[in-house]
Amino acid sequence: MYLDPVIQQVTVRRPILRCVWLCCTCLLVGSAGYAQQGSADIGARLMQQPAAAAAVRMADALEPWVLEQQVALCEVPAPPFTEKARAEVYRQAFVRHGLRNVRVDAVGNVIGERPGAGTGPHLVFSAHLDTVFPEGTAVKVSRKDNQLHGPGITDDCRGLAVLLGVIRALQEAQVATPGRITFVGTVGEEGLGDLRGVKALFGNDGLQGIDRFVSIDGAGLEVTNGGVGSKRYRATFKGPGGHSYGAFGMPNPMHAMGRAIAAVAAFEVPATPKTTFNVGRVGGGTSVNSIPFEAWMEVDLRSEDAAELAELDARLRQAVEAAVRAENGRWRHPAKVTLDLALVGDRPAGRTSDTSDIMQAAGSVLRALRLPVALRTSSTDANVAMARGIPAITIGGGGSGHAAHSLTESFDPAGGVEGVRQAILLAIALAQP
Repeated sequence: MYLDPVIQQVTVRRPILRCVWLCCTCLLVGSAGYAQQGSADIGARLMQQPAAAAAVRMADALEPWVLEQQVALCEVPAPPFTEKARAEVYRQAFVRHGLRNVRVDAVGNVIGERPGAGTGPHLVFSAHLDTVFPEGTAVKVSRKDNQLHGPGITDDCRGLAVLLGVIRALQEAQVATPGRITFVGTVGEEGLGDLRGVKALFGNDGLQGIDRFVSIDGAGLEVTNGGVGSKRYRATFKGPGGHSYGAFGMPNPMHAMGRAIAAVAAFEVPATPKTTFNVGRVGGGTSVNSIPFEAWMEVDLRSEDAAELAELDARLRQAVEAAVRAENGRWRHPAKVTLDLALVGDRPAGRTSDTSDIMQAAGSVLRALRLPVALRTSSTDANVAMARGIPAITIGGGGSGHAAHSLTESFDPAGGVEGVRQAILLAIALAQP
């Protein structure tokens, strides 16, 4: 499938946030190695430069095209761990719009480069290719009441489409940024994908010398500068099993799991930093009159703070081990329940300070566009960079999304052009030395 210029024409009619106004003085932007010189507002100054201003103005003309890309990408399936088809469409788009060294890496990320015109920072600008929906999910996008409806239409087909809009605007307005911009469509952002795509970018065989990182994820204009960390476990309780009557008195894996769930449910956690726990899935057993030979549960632990997450993680380990000991101790039987606790997800927590250089740049961009600044905390691709101390944020792609991660997911394009403007100007701003 091709997106542009030979895409089939599409007619489109037109978590708790903490809102703050960032200080009006733009501080040093970017990493220690690339500091924005001067105290003027980078967003306002860039809007006085003809090429940058022209690129931002292009957003109005580009937004209908961006919506077309959003629909076209959404109609290419990208289930967890199966993003290859959408990745190929995205790779072709990168080539078509003039990026250099376009490639797909070992884990499936689509990467394309826009060289810098001078000495400047290396900026990575990304959106994620994958969705939460399993293989076989119907992905046809429908239109009703001026809204787009389809699984993944907002998360993250909006981000992917806006990223293409940024590339087009920079190319067609002939914007020369001092720093290099690497555009990436990442894999594995959702669920058990465990941020595998962005982890690979920062790995030994990934991109080198990343100074700043931005992801576009979903709708809205909020700036995410807090990365919620998570640990996800599959706890499997095993035993020999037997007849519920004839083998009664044998330790029961399901009962051990029940003890563990009860212990988890009794956890006390702080409201600030927000820390949560959830037993989300359970399974096991063969019949109502059988002692199970296996029972399992999947547990999700989250916190905005790495230390709190580590403490909660230790408490979970203690709880499941104590549950096994209690069940085995309940019965005088040679058979024992055993435990296999497998880590199936590990997302690092991190935070980019509200007063950091990259946040001052993000605030200046929004002020230059006469838009409010709203900050939030979430779990996104930016977590990995934040945890490594690399200046990183996630932004929305404009418009508004509803019912994310459900089959009734929808996108309202009203105000979507503001997200395109924000992304274009931010890309230019963060590629300055």
